This record gives sequence, structure tokens and C-alpha cells, in this order.
Amino acid sequence: MTILGWILIIALFAVGLAGAVYPILPGALAIYLGFFVHGWFFGFAPFGPWFWIIQTLIVAVLFVADYVVGAWGVKKFGGSRASVIGSTIGLIAGPFVIPAFGLIIGPLLGAFIGEMIAGSDPGKSFKVSLGSLLGLFTSTVVKVILQVTMVVLFFIWIGRF
Repeated sequence: MTILGWILIIALFAVGLAGAVYPILPGALAIYLGFFVHGWFFGFAPFGPWFWIIQTLIVAVLFVADYVVGAWGVKKFGGSRASVIGSTIGLIAGPFVIPAFGLIIGPLLGAFIGEMIAGSDPGKSFKVSLGSLLGLFTSTVVKVILQVTMVVLFFIWIGRF
């Protein structure tokens, strides 16, 4: 059972870290679930209230940052609400429509189309779409850092690091 427990925990951590880059995967929630799997297989004794408070705050920050940072990139470059919505739709649909490059092209194209619908000229729409790409990359970096922090704190807390 020990091996099965660790396989599940590591698999959830891997899915979680992949979710930092691929938005369809559950990301931080998979990592958080890994903590519960550890508790079910090995006990919750290593996890005190501070562990749960810190990890829950990181998950909350990740959820907020995921949307705020992406919208920040669009707004920073003068985008409208329509381009923020278009970028979000492109981020979700892009990987399905264009499997290899949809994660990058989706938000870029979504923001461009959204800004064009809002009545902007093509030059401004392109600038805004680059802002959505900057927001996507910034958001991804923030997610990777915070999710790696979650995993590292887990291993420190259980005394395996």
C-alpha cells in the first residue's frame, strides 16, 4: 500500500504541475488532493493547522492570480472587456482547436478578435493580443513558482526534504 500511496501522490503532483502550463488540468487542486491522499494512506499527523492554512492560501492566491494576471496583460496594453473575454475563451478553446500551438495562439487570437469586436483598429487589437500573451506567460511563471512551493512545503512538512 505504501508504494500505491506514493504513486498516487507523485501522479497528482505531476498533474498539478502540468496544470500550471496546460489550463485544462486541475493544477493546484491536484496538488492539494495529493496532501489528502498522503493523509489517507499515511496519516494526517504531520500536517498541523499552519500547513493547511499556508497551502489553502497558496491555492486561493493561485486561483485569483490566474485570472487577474491574464486580464492585467490585456488591460496593460489598453484592452477592453471584450478582449479579456476573448483571451479567456481562446485560452480554454485554443488547445482543443489547434492541439500543438493552441495554448499560445488561442488567447492571442481571442484577444485580437475581442478587441476588433469592441471596435478597435487592427494595430491596437494586435497590441492588446500581445498583452494577452504577456499575461499568459506571467501567469504561468507565477503558477509554476507557487505550485512548486506547495510541493516543496509538503516534503519539508513530512520530513522527507
